[in-house]
Amino acid sequence: MKSPLLSLPGAVPAEGVDEGVAAHYGELFREQRALADGTGFVDLSHRGVLTVTGSDRLSWLHLLITQHVSELPTGQATEALILSANGHIEHALYLVDDGETVWAHVEPGTQDALMAYLESMKFFYRVEVADRTDEFAVVHLPAGSIAAVPDGVVVRETAHGRDLFLPRMDLASYAAENGPAAGLLAYEALRVEAHRPRLGFETDHRTIPHELGWIGTAVHLQKGCYRGQETVARVHNLGKPPRRLVFLHLDGSEVHLPAAGTPLHLASEGAEGRKLGFVTTAVRHHELGPIALGLVKRNVPLDAELIAGDTAAAQEVVVEP
Repeated sequence: MKSPLLSLPGAVPAEGVDEGVAAHYGELFREQRALADGTGFVDLSHRGVLTVTGSDRLSWLHLLITQHVSELPTGQATEALILSANGHIEHALYLVDDGETVWAHVEPGTQDALMAYLESMKFFYRVEVADRTDEFAVVHLPAGSIAAVPDGVVVRETAHGRDLFLPRMDLASYAAENGPAAGLLAYEALRVEAHRPRLGFETDHRTIPHELGWIGTAVHLQKGCYRGQETVARVHNLGKPPRRLVFLHLDGSEVHLPAAGTPLHLASEGAEGRKLGFVTTAVRHHELGPIALGLVKRNVPLDAELIAGDTAAAQEVVVEP
């Protein structure tokens, strides 16, 4: 679904899974600084939007997701995962309940599979699930923003900013009144700086929540049974995850950023050494320079100097080994 904001001056389309919105509007670092200062907004209208209505909506979702939502207060934002039977991450949901409806936005292109799963689990519960992506666009306002929120628009407010579920037909007019727009690359740079994982970027087919620091933020350890809970409990109580998320400061003299999937090795062993992990997301930050998130084996020493391909990479701990 192509955003109307791609017609704004300087807009450069994003690629891959983020196709349909702007990567930037011609001034990447200015856009980052604006978001960091609490001004502007980000067009996330390519993300999927789902709603759950009905009197059983919270108790029903509580049985399916990793978060405790059976008594979720109206207006309180939360996030949750859906796991496979083996505890691997399949979906990430960013939720808020407005008192009558649970609203969720999800990664672009994942809403169909998520809808199919939720529909298959309705049974006798009084719930209705709907894909509202064609009707509503997600718009992100950064932390500290004083931009107006139109009457009747559902808001999901977190420490990182506010997500608006804006009627899609109002997207262009909202942008005209609340600019300047910042592109997705600016949003991603601040996400990486904040060490926040993203489904499909920091995850692969075998990722478990412990590896990414999602325990506590998206996974509630004292709630009832859900699919994959046995793995979550076993790793939390009896073991350690096989990998851990790290934050990487990259050599600023390199022209190109390492692509997602670039192997990580010990600097002392060079690119021919043992593969210890891989880069998940690399960005250019307006203050920190080139930075990245990566996944490494749990037993990689915390003070180990790494290389990403041929780029030096100094690690900071995100998830404790």
